[in-house]
Amino acid sequence: MQSQARSGRMQAVAPHPLAELLECPPATGNLLNGSTVSIDFVAGDVVFSQSEICRGLYVVISGRLLRKTERMHAHLLLGPARTGDLVELAAVLGDGCHTYTLTAQTPGSALLLPLDALTLAFQQYPPLRMHLLEELAREVSRAYNACCMTRTTKARRRGPEALGA
Repeated sequence: MQSQARSGRMQAVAPHPLAELLECPPATGNLLNGSTVSIDFVAGDVVFSQSEICRGLYVVISGRLLRKTERMHAHLLLGPARTGDLVELAAVLGDGCHTYTLTAQTPGSALLLPLDALTLAFQQYPPLRMHLLEELAREVSRAYNACCMTRTTKARRRGPEALGA
């Protein structure tokens, strides 16, 4: 029964297709298509580094990349980025700085949707930003569920007294 509940939670936060996430009116789509930049990388290349200014949203076309971060003087592996993955939604939708370092494990390529074009697209078609925010929420939920399943992180539940109630 517990595995069925866990399976249902994972289905609820499954990634949505890229075409659905980036669905927008033709003029906005043309803006994004026209500004997209192709990036090629080889094994060992650092695509971007933690705390650098984010250039935009990356879509992995081929290859395998590894996400790593440093938090509180600890080095953490956040897992791979694979073909079809959107990379750095948090930086694009947040403060504009990369939250981790992305390093190529194999040769490959990615598409970069530049931040200035995305910002203009969000102004032209505000639901686009909402679609990406929803995907970011699903991404966070998937990561949390993965941590809970592997028991790499313990969740601390707080009672009402901890919340000041």
